[in-house]
Amino acid sequence: MIAVVGAGLMGAATAWQLARRGHEVTLIEAYDIGHKRGSSHGSSRIFRRAYADDLYVDLTGRAYEEWRELEHDSSTPLLRMTGGVDFGAGRDPEGLAGVLGKAGVPYDLLGVEAASERWPYIRFDGPVLYHPGAGVLDADETVAACVRRAIEHGADAWIGVRVTGFDVGEKVHLRTDGGRELTADTVVIAAGAWLPELELPVQLPELKVTQQQVFHFRQRESSTVWPTLVFKDASMQTYGLPSGGDGGPLPAMKVAEHDRGTPTTAGTRTGVVDPSSRTRVSDFVRDRLPGLDPGPVAETTCLYTTAPKDDFVLDRHGSLVIVSPCSGQGAKFAPLIGAMAADLATGRAEPHPRFRLDRSA
Repeated sequence: MIAVVGAGLMGAATAWQLARRGHEVTLIEAYDIGHKRGSSHGSSRIFRRAYADDLYVDLTGRAYEEWRELEHDSSTPLLRMTGGVDFGAGRDPEGLAGVLGKAGVPYDLLGVEAASERWPYIRFDGPVLYHPGAGVLDADETVAACVRRAIEHGADAWIGVRVTGFDVGEKVHLRTDGGRELTADTVVIAAGAWLPELELPVQLPELKVTQQQVFHFRQRESSTVWPTLVFKDASMQTYGLPSGGDGGPLPAMKVAEHDRGTPTTAGTRTGVVDPSSRTRVSDFVRDRLPGLDPGPVAETTCLYTTAPKDDFVLDRHGSLVIVSPCSGQGAKFAPLIGAMAADLATGRAEPHPRFRLDRSA
């Protein structure tokens, strides 16, 4: 029997992948499905192929296929393609184009005039990379679909049950706050920002947990179909994507900083939006995204759990599988990470060297 601890995007996807393969699975979640205390809530996350790293370009292609498989299995639309633009001197559109071209991923590299004509509601001052293989995924619907289908495939789900202890030997004995206990052959730990607090008998890479702020800005023209966007210069790195329901009843864009966050822990986060981030992001919208009203109509916080070099943590240590594919980029890979974690849990594959627990920093 395989237990999965944590029913956010990664744990839910792992339970779905294991259950659909016919394994006996128990999924354990401390809160409600779809809770807002971690990193997996909300209606909008970016899917994109544009990475400067060959490995992640390959993984995004594999992830796309897993997204379509999850949609087919759950009969639920989850990933909507919009195309994506990358711009700003620090983003290196020309370098990204080279990596995508080597991988056979379609793209266009545009000058300022051509890009401004195509997206007049975005202000450019240098080359722009566009790739059609970008879009928006619904995190809330994904978690719900994975949990539902895992149960329909035969998984057991313990919801509102917190794991309080692990006795790790040849098998793993789990204790919970409600007095329920469970013995599993293998346990997949997909606890997100709670991972550093679990006191596992495993040496983890250094993980940094930060509280991030996200903001939603109303579109000036409701009929405009926005691409996703990633911008970086010497002073900031931001991203944007259609908000979905998180932005309210009218079309909006979610815009946030990627490279700034307040150090915290899962247990001590305040949930209070940093006003300096609001000011910086609103100023960015005013300067670079004239197609949006620069006053946010909604805002919230979430958690990043960042590993060295922004890589995943995805490895097996005895009867434990540790899953932390976060670093602010994990959502787009969720069903693929579920498959990779399931492979580790069942001995079908070895961990990638860059994702190992004992990686070099």
